[in-house]
Amino acid sequence: MADETAASPTDAPEATPPERTAKRTKAFRILGVVIRTAAILWGLWYFLTQSGRVHTDNAYVGADAAQVTALISGPVKEVRVSGTQAVKKGDILVILDDADQRILVADAEAALRLARQRYGQASATADAARARVGARGADIAQARARLRDADAAVMRTRAEFARRESIAGTGAVSGEELSAARAALASAQAARDLAAAGIVSAEATRGSAGGDLGAAEAVVRGTTINTAPDVAAAEARLEKARLDLARTVLRAPVDGIVTNRQVQVGQRIAAGAPIMILVPVATAYVDANFKESQFQDIRIGQPVELTSDFYGGDVVYRGKVVGIAGGTGAAFSLIPAQNATGNWVKVVQRLPVRIALDPKQLKEYPLRVGLSMEATIDTRGR
Repeated sequence: MADETAASPTDAPEATPPERTAKRTKAFRILGVVIRTAAILWGLWYFLTQSGRVHTDNAYVGADAAQVTALISGPVKEVRVSGTQAVKKGDILVILDDADQRILVADAEAALRLARQRYGQASATADAARARVGARGADIAQARARLRDADAAVMRTRAEFARRESIAGTGAVSGEELSAARAALASAQAARDLAAAGIVSAEATRGSAGGDLGAAEAVVRGTTINTAPDVAAAEARLEKARLDLARTVLRAPVDGIVTNRQVQVGQRIAAGAPIMILVPVATAYVDANFKESQFQDIRIGQPVELTSDFYGGDVVYRGKVVGIAGGTGAAFSLIPAQNATGNWVKVVQRLPVRIALDPKQLKEYPLRVGLSMEATIDTRGR
């Protein structure tokens, strides 16, 4: 009676081995169904979202950086930017001392004025030579008129001499009158010869004046004061001097971040020396190095998703494939791999793919050159 009282009325009888086996089998069946369902769901998810996508974490941010170079030499007067500073296109970066360039501009301006003055002198000389040629023409006309007058005088004195000579035997003309007539004829003939020589002299003078005119006109022929060679050369030297003066102010060629600044106030820099680099982060791109075995379906224009440790996985960049490199990185290395040996081992090569990023996202989440990225290309739209 005491044993029956001690026994708990709620104690259930122990399950038999067949019952335990049945429960275990049922649990495994349920687990198998769950696993198969999870596998089917995962496979469906992969087929719908991940199939046809190629991925690499060997991708890096790049940009077409602009190298700021001094185009003239000179001492640095002022540096207006510092490293890591953002600048806009046209902002002043560095100012050089422009004293020498200002002197060169003044010298070139004086040379231009002198060239214009010389052109004016040459033009005036040509006008004067042209006037002398005209005057020598008038001299020739006068000499020819004198020759005609001298010919008339010779004919007249010859006739008078002949008349007196014909009546000299009759005693109507004295010997003195005949001698005077003969002398007058000789004088008229000499005057005629002198007039003829005056024509030759005037023509020679006109020929000399014509040569002077040709030389003077050769300087100004077919030109104006603005197109004369000496004036044009002086204007070119002036433009060069003004250009060098403008180049004493170095401006930003693009929007970007100042990087690798190598200039200080007071430093004398040489023409062609790089002084800093501007990185245009707004136009950054990504070079993703995919394995050669992944290129079966990669095509230009395909969409790309990218993430960076710089912002974490919450920021997903959208881009597209814009180019595929013409060779692997190993092919263009300083010492290319030599595979024509007996110890050759195949190594999977990688080929760079250029990916353009969305400018709006870059503006909101700017990147820096050299950052690593993870890129996934969706090839399903090939």
